[in-house]
Amino acid sequence: MAETPMDPASAPPAPAGAAPQPGTDATAALQAENAALQDRVLRALAEADNTRRRATRDLADERRFAVTGLARALLPVLDNLRRAIVASEQPASQGASLIDGVRATERLLMGALEGVGVQRVDARGAPFDPLRHEAMMEVDDPATAPGTVHDVMEDGYVLHDRLLRPARVTVTRRAMARDDHDKANP
Repeated sequence: MAETPMDPASAPPAPAGAAPQPGTDATAALQAENAALQDRVLRALAEADNTRRRATRDLADERRFAVTGLARALLPVLDNLRRAIVASEQPASQGASLIDGVRATERLLMGALEGVGVQRVDARGAPFDPLRHEAMMEVDDPATAPGTVHDVMEDGYVLHDRLLRPARVTVTRRAMARDDHDKANP
């Protein structure tokens, strides 16, 4: 007796988790779903790779051109310094106007630096701070408390809250009394 093919609709349900029989509509549906999922995964991977490459390129550009704003702000300063050099080379240059021009250039430069967050460390008369000041020497000054910045040899600067360069300063020390001086140098 020959077996007659069974109608898939009248076949008993397959146990849960069992693979559908080849040639059924369920198999075709699963294969189509599998192809669609594979396509979505490939597209997602390609998009992630494109995003990674774009982010890498953007970061490289950001690093390369990070100082663009500062450079633009400094160009007028460079122009003014060039004018000062040319003016100083002229035989009839006027010293007072040259100095005024250099002072204006300094203000312009400081304004450009302040625009990007650079500030001068205010040191004169302040208590010595080893985190912001570099002591170059000590001086005796009975009129000033010991450990006070007496003079600034070179200004210091901070970028926001980070020290760029400490201020190089002279610091007052306790003046030795005449008796202490005689004892130290017999």
